[in-house]
Amino acid sequence: MEMKLKDNLSRLPDNTAMKQQQLPACHFHFSATRILTAFFAIGALCLVMGIILILSSKSAKTIEINYTKICANCAKLQENAFNFDKECTCSIPFYLPEKMQGNVYMYYKLYGFYQNLHRYIRSRSDSQLLGIDIKNVEDCAPFEKSHNGTPIVPCGAIANSMFNDTIILSYNLNSAIHIKVPMLRSEITWWTDKYVKFQNPSSRNLSNAFAGSTKPLYWSKPAYELDEEDPGNNGFINDDFIVWMRTAAFPTFKKFYRRLNRIQHFTEGLPAGNYSFNITYITSFQGEKAVVLSTLTWDGGSGLFLGFAYTVTGAMTWLVLFSMIAAHLMLKKRKTFFLQQ
Repeated sequence: MEMKLKDNLSRLPDNTAMKQQQLPACHFHFSATRILTAFFAIGALCLVMGIILILSSKSAKTIEINYTKICANCAKLQENAFNFDKECTCSIPFYLPEKMQGNVYMYYKLYGFYQNLHRYIRSRSDSQLLGIDIKNVEDCAPFEKSHNGTPIVPCGAIANSMFNDTIILSYNLNSAIHIKVPMLRSEITWWTDKYVKFQNPSSRNLSNAFAGSTKPLYWSKPAYELDEEDPGNNGFINDDFIVWMRTAAFPTFKKFYRRLNRIQHFTEGLPAGNYSFNITYITSFQGEKAVVLSTLTWDGGSGLFLGFAYTVTGAMTWLVLFSMIAAHLMLKKRKTFFLQQ
């Protein structure tokens, strides 16, 4: 009997605060005052941030020029599938009512172009875009090979439908003198895209690396000749190509095209006055095209979504706060009534 008692005692945990679960613990007591104060502070913070972001976005200067109808003749020319590679140039004059201070960025904007379709997004070859195996076209249906069985590089629906209109901005001093505004294509891509997700094949001669392949059906030139002025901006690391390959979530979207080179001509942005866009129209689709000039603010572009999101969150938080205050006062009044009874 004594042996059994000793065995049972030996299995008992040590008489310490940790093993006996007697350590001091922090117990939160959420009183009505603390909860209501927290909701008030969160709502106020969101409302203030929302108002600041909305005012900041509205301070950005933005001008949009839709050239779909103006370049209708070019679109009509390319309704014939045999004219897909023919260039058609049209000029769109416009007036800038006020000076655009600071950095100015150019975007192209598409209406009714769906880049969010599942088959469209999957129609690409990541191993090809990484320069590992440029003839790997297994996932690129229906744009994986040409009619004679030659692999398409770059393959897939995304690459095949690449935006390839050429946009040139000119400053018109008068009817005879037109100054071309210098725009830069550098620094328009994400660093991870430029140096991680897209790589050219390891070859000194890029045209040799693409030997045995053909260009996409609706391209006017192969990938290794996309930029004739900058040899380092060709192939899979071409800036315009990388920007296009990052698909948009909505059918109406704008993508970064160029940024103003203020150092050479306009040191403080774009002055007010007469301008014109010379558009080399390449491809057409059942939608609309536009060019957007915009300045940036400390929080980014001119989008109002983030400001509205903060404002709506703050308003909903205060709505819940007032509901909780009403419920608390009613319960408190009811409790006082029962105590008096």
